[in-house]
Amino acid sequence: MIDNILAYEHLSFWPALLTLFDPKLPDFYHFPPFFTIQPVLSTREKQLGQWRQLILKYHTDLKIKTLVLHECPLWKNKSIDRQLDKDEIQLVVEDLVKSGYGEWEDEHTKTRVRILWRKPEQLASDIYDWAVANGYVNSICTVYELHSGEDVNGMSFQGVDEELLRRALEVLERQGKCTVFQGETSEEDGIKFL
Repeated sequence: MIDNILAYEHLSFWPALLTLFDPKLPDFYHFPPFFTIQPVLSTREKQLGQWRQLILKYHTDLKIKTLVLHECPLWKNKSIDRQLDKDEIQLVVEDLVKSGYGEWEDEHTKTRVRILWRKPEQLASDIYDWAVANGYVNSICTVYELHSGEDVNGMSFQGVDEELLRRALEVLERQGKCTVFQGETSEEDGIKFL
């Protein structure tokens, strides 16, 4: 859809992105209590799980790699005139980070979160399954091919943040399922699946 968007803070058209994404918004996004953090622990846990699901789907579908807290259009639903306040946004994002699907880019100010579309262990499993299914075991491909090659269209790791991709490859190396060879550039680094 939209390729290589690093963060929406540089986009003057980010409200249009939410409109573009709107047909995919789940029903709970249009339920007014969703925009008030629930006091009952079990209900709040389910609600925070729904926020994680929404944030991940939105950022994954639109290939947005960084969530900028004060600019994310998900916090406000104009059609029902509801929005999260600043403390509620912080709680939702802290939960995302705690769950392993985000990492603070600015630990002290906590305004930007790198979205981990999938956890490194999940990506590692997806990558290895892809390598087995496509005959790459005992073969070599480049990091570029794994990130942007024709063979990876539609895969969970297509277009993923390079740092996250490398972390997934480190998981595979620790498991003895691949070896990474240094190329002339980082994109030319080779991966041999074992």
